[in-house]
Amino acid sequence: MPDRILGHLPDFYKVIKDFQQLDHTESNELDSLQDAVDQLFNDQFVMTAGQQSIRRREQMLGIKADPTTESLDFRRRRILNRYQTKPPFTIRYLQQQLDMLVGPGMTIVSIDPHAFVLTVTTNLDNANVFREVLHTIDTIKPANLVYQQNTAIADGIGLDEYVGKRIITWNYKLDGSWKLGEKPFISLGVEVPVT
Repeated sequence: MPDRILGHLPDFYKVIKDFQQLDHTESNELDSLQDAVDQLFNDQFVMTAGQQSIRRREQMLGIKADPTTESLDFRRRRILNRYQTKPPFTIRYLQQQLDMLVGPGMTIVSIDPHAFVLTVTTNLDNANVFREVLHTIDTIKPANLVYQQNTAIADGIGLDEYVGKRIITWNYKLDGSWKLGEKPFISLGVEVPVT
């Protein structure tokens, strides 16, 4: 940005070479200072923070990140997830957190209130994201719920059906000749398909 300093000085300074060079050098320094102030402002927010700020936040939260396999965007979402996992627990809140972390429709949360079982069905192929899902659930879920993980399979399952029959032979009689435990109540014959 030319004339950043000279624009504020009287006109007779603009023709002096020393002041022109001073203006160029100080303008570069002021631009660098403005960039540093902007980065400091951006580091105050997780979604705009730089690499160093994300690393510092991960150290504060006890996260051991692997920058070679984890993107900066995932690391930002993980930090936001850790900040937002506060009680009270609701199914809607857990579903919202998992949708934010993994993506909409990738997890389904359900609960059986009578058996106290929390079931989360996921369709994930990234181990880092899966570990973060486990951490989120362990942090949020109440102690009286049992967590059960289900994995969704993207492949289809083929079914084949047929009709068969068996002959059933009853081994006991009520005339007193049958002894308890000597034979089973019934014996099943060989299954034969019906055409």
